[in-house]
Parts: sequence; structure tokens; C-alpha cells
Amino acid sequence: MTRLLVLPGDGIGGEITAATIAVLNAAAPGLNFEEMAIGEASLAASGSTLPDAVLAAVPGADGVILGPVSHYTYPAGQPNPSAALRTKFQLYANVRPCRARAGLSVINKPIDLIIVRENTEGFYADRSMFMGPGEFMPDENSAFSIRKITAAASRRVAKAACEIAVGRSGKLTVVHKANVLKLTDGLFLREVRAAAAEYPTVTLDEVIVDAAAALLIRDPARFDVIVTTNMFGDILSDEASELTGSLGLGGSINAGDDICVAQAQHGSAPDIS
Repeated sequence: MTRLLVLPGDGIGGEITAATIAVLNAAAPGLNFEEMAIGEASLAASGSTLPDAVLAAVPGADGVILGPVSHYTYPAGQPNPSAALRTKFQLYANVRPCRARAGLSVINKPIDLIIVRENTEGFYADRSMFMGPGEFMPDENSAFSIRKITAAASRRVAKAACEIAVGRSGKLTVVHKANVLKLTDGLFLREVRAAAAEYPTVTLDEVIVDAAAALLIRDPARFDVIVTTNMFGDILSDEASELTGSLGLGGSINAGDDICVAQAQHGSAPDIS
């Protein structure tokens, strides 16, 4: 029997996960759900926003349903469960399909694309350092943030995107800002180009992130599969989902090697739309 671990999270998380379970029960009766507390609920009960018991339970589950969390309001030192799960279990690819829905899309142009976002590093302060946050303040009026981009993480998310592109039209767009972030985005771009060169049926296009944001509105049919860094992917996937009907209708999956390899063998993206 398929066992799914449900982590409702904070705020509207309980409402969202309850609705998700109702849909899954209707679509695939017989699923087994186990609920555990994280975030504010587990902080009050056990003193941690991500208890060790939850981390121990994840590997034994067939999948995890994670609700939204209010990590902005957590006390200092308490982990963001979403980021911690992604990094600990190396769920390096956030795969987000965006398909226009009749009567809901805010633009009268077809949208059917997938955004593959690197999930484990980038500008996010909780994913850029081995210990401590990637932000610091040397004085009260100065704040700095470290951006982490590695060849290994860039290459693996690029290969995941290439595998998805092979199962679709073969068209892959890398979105970057290498004209300004010459070292970090330059490294990411180098690795995407190298990965794409290993796939003879994949055609690679390169678009600057601000142009990509505009093109999603003006000419969304230009895109089929997009691969990009963490923060850019976060923003663009929210934009694309809103254009297709609603941010709340945007499905996604955080995938590691197990899922990425499986979808590669089947020649398609995970069915999460």
C-alpha cells in the first residue's frame, strides 16, 4: 500500500493538505496517509519546527505532502522545514508545470510549459552555507547576502531539465543573468550548456531573466521547458502559474535522483499537473 506522509505546516497549510487528501482519495482510493506536525505546531509541542522524528519518517514514506510554512515568523535558529527537507534529501529539482486553463487564464495566449528550478542553493540564505545563514550584518546599516552556485548542482538540475525536454518538444531554455552575475550565473550557464550538449535532440535557447519575465506575458509559446537558478525559478514559476489561472492551481514536485531517474527512463516529466 502506498504510504504518504502529510506535513500540514502553518496557517492555511491544514486547509490545503486536507483538500489535497480529499482529491487523492477520490483519484486513487486506498492510499495510506500519516500526519505529523511541523512548523509552529511542532515548535509548541516539542520545541522544534522540524523534529527529528519527522526527518526519520521521511525515508520510509513513498511520498511527502508538504503544506506551506510561516518560517519568516520562526524564532532565530529554528529551521525552515521546506528548505531543510530539500537540502537534507537532495531534492534538487523543483519541477513545476504551468498550463493555461480555459476561462481562468488572464492572458489570451496558450501556455503549456514546465519550469525546472534548482532547489538547493542560490541566493536563499538557508541553502548557501554549511553552518549558519548566508546573510550577515557587519553593522546595523549594512547587510550582505552570499550566493552559492556549484558546478555539480547546476549540472544535475540541467540534466533533469534535459530529460524532461526530451520527453516533450526537445526545446530547453536556460534563464540567467550572466551579463551581470558573471561568475555565479556564468558558472550555471556553462554547466547547462555542457549538459545540453549531451542530448542531441535538445535545442538550447538562452534568455536573460528580465526578458523571460516579459516574454511569459507577451509570447509564452516561446517556452516549453525552462531551467534556471533557485530565486529566478521561484519568481518565474509563480508568475507563470498566476498567468495560467491562479497561483493556487500550480502543481509542483520536489524531486531528487530517484524521481528524476525514473522519469528519464519513461521519457516524460512526473505527472503532477
